[in-house]
Amino acid sequence: MLAFTLKNLSGYNMHSNFNPEAKFLLTSLLVSLILIAFYMTKRTSRRVYLLDFACYKAPDSQKVAKDFMVEKAKHSGYFSEEKVDFMRKVLEKSGLGDSTYLAEVYLKQVADPCMKESRREIEMSVFGSIDMLLAKTGVKCEEIGILVVNCCIYNTMPSLSSMIVNRYKLKESIASYNLVGMGCSAGLIAIGLAEQLLQVHHDTYALVMSTESITENCYIGDDRSKFLINCLFRVGGAAILLSNRPSDHQNCKYELLHTVHTNEASSDRSYNCIIQEEDAAGQRGITVTKHLFTAASTVVESNVTKLGMQILPVSEKLKYLTNTIARKLRPTANIQPYKPNYAKSIENFLPHVGGKPVLDELQRNLGFSNAVMESSRMTLYRFGNTSSSSIWYELAYAEAKGRVKKGSRVWQIAFGSGFKCSSVVWHAVRTVDYDELNPWTVEIDGFPVDVDCDDHGPMSIFFEAAK
Repeated sequence: MLAFTLKNLSGYNMHSNFNPEAKFLLTSLLVSLILIAFYMTKRTSRRVYLLDFACYKAPDSQKVAKDFMVEKAKHSGYFSEEKVDFMRKVLEKSGLGDSTYLAEVYLKQVADPCMKESRREIEMSVFGSIDMLLAKTGVKCEEIGILVVNCCIYNTMPSLSSMIVNRYKLKESIASYNLVGMGCSAGLIAIGLAEQLLQVHHDTYALVMSTESITENCYIGDDRSKFLINCLFRVGGAAILLSNRPSDHQNCKYELLHTVHTNEASSDRSYNCIIQEEDAAGQRGITVTKHLFTAASTVVESNVTKLGMQILPVSEKLKYLTNTIARKLRPTANIQPYKPNYAKSIENFLPHVGGKPVLDELQRNLGFSNAVMESSRMTLYRFGNTSSSSIWYELAYAEAKGRVKKGSRVWQIAFGSGFKCSSVVWHAVRTVDYDELNPWTVEIDGFPVDVDCDDHGPMSIFFEAAK
């Protein structure tokens, strides 16, 4: 319409055919049409809300103590006495408790980690999480327009996203995505993807499912650097429901404020510090080298710096900038780097659990207290490393402790193979009330427990010499 109007008006000589009043009216009309066209085509950012989330809690029959795992490994016939002793030492320093959940297949007299057992593990965690989420929110399956599923190691055909579509009979027009091989940070990467999709799909819900399967991923070879997966990873999964409907601001838990993603895969050292490969005997496993700590520190520092520019108050930014300039101008003065006080911007800090040495390193680098790290350490102790879903067990812990008040800001940060790091910041729209489906509800009064946070111990036992 605007183009048609301009084309027709261009043939007129405004000076010869119109008096001043007519020219003024014509000019006003043109300006109005241009403004209308601008506002009609301008893309505004839609707000994204987190209605609720649900974490899978396996049956008590799948609880395992650390000593039980060592004994099972000892009598499995796969591992030498040296490897069993190594496993015992790792578990002692892992930060895991004696109530984590192992896949059903490893609790049988004779373990047969086949594809059928893997699918059963996935179905229990995925369907269990989604069923709880739908019950909590009351959202109907036909209202879900976006589905994002992430599972790092386990990859099947049809995909896990197709499995969910089939189970819940989601609509044919659903935008469905299946993320694999992206490590423990994939859960927040999935949130970032869902956020972008919610900017172009109007008035809809996005279901995000984060999980992992450990059934077929137990390493049975002799390479110590591939043994950490056996020791740290446990059963778990989390389903998250996002919305861009303005009406959901009244009944959601959180509003999404920031997402920051950092990828250091261009660095060979970062790329190779966690990698799936075969050992000399052809046994497949996940190699973790001692370069993990350097890679993690680098990518986390980059990610945190970018996020800090968005969330830190001006006073903290100025202190950081002044310190940086002083260290560059006086390189021999031994001026220590300034660590911004993120507590001025964030009430709840929830880093991916990783393992105890990783949490210790992160705590030292960011200067956080044991109280700030409590949610992560207790999640590692109670549920182990459930990969990308771990950060949701941490948020559930903070909620169960009554620490999420209206107006609180929650920072989730996760890092994993690649090496990648993602941060997501939420704003609590309301104070979180009692939730009987929270995985911590029944036992929250027994936490926190002492996990000897101050004893960092030698980290060298976790790794073979780096390649």
